[in-house]
Amino acid sequence: MEYLVTMTTRVPDDASDADVQDVRTREAARSRELAAQGHLLRLWRPPLKPGEWRTLGLFASDDAAQLEEVLASMPLRVWRSDQVTPLSPHPNDPARQADKRGSLAPDGEGSEFLTTFAVTVPMGTPVETVDATNAREADSARALADQGHLLRLWRLPGEGSALGLWKAHHTDEMQAILASLPLIAWMSVQTTPLTPHPSDPAHTIS
Repeated sequence: MEYLVTMTTRVPDDASDADVQDVRTREAARSRELAAQGHLLRLWRPPLKPGEWRTLGLFASDDAAQLEEVLASMPLRVWRSDQVTPLSPHPNDPARQADKRGSLAPDGEGSEFLTTFAVTVPMGTPVETVDATNAREADSARALADQGHLLRLWRLPGEGSALGLWKAHHTDEMQAILASLPLIAWMSVQTTPLTPHPSDPAHTIS
């Protein structure tokens, strides 16, 4: 099972620079170990305010208990709080395809984005319209995966909620991609631009 983990670190005021560097060094080494074991899939940095130290991580484990063991084994956990969101398979996830679509390693130029979708179908919409729109959405997801824009797609807890991992050259292109989705008229979307993390397995594991 896969999980999105928001990791927020608050370094104590009395921690020395040497203490911080030691923990960060050990954290990087542990991240490499977890990536090699298949538990740590990706790491990103979301937009941060001054003084914030926050990371988004994509993890895999058998269950929530094993995930907690994984997170507790990371040296930064002594200063960190973790918010865990379980992810479920989505029928339009490119990783479900038999070819190379859905790779978690970003290829070529561009930036990555996470999007949180919430779909609300207007009351009274005919079932035939809903089915046709969902079918067009699936076709669009396949096309966007072929183009290298849609990397992954998961279901989130809650009816009609989903999480997407995307790649685009810039924010305007990402917004244009979202505007092209057949379901966009029924969606509310929250987009988070991502920047590379030095311990991201996509860049550190060959």
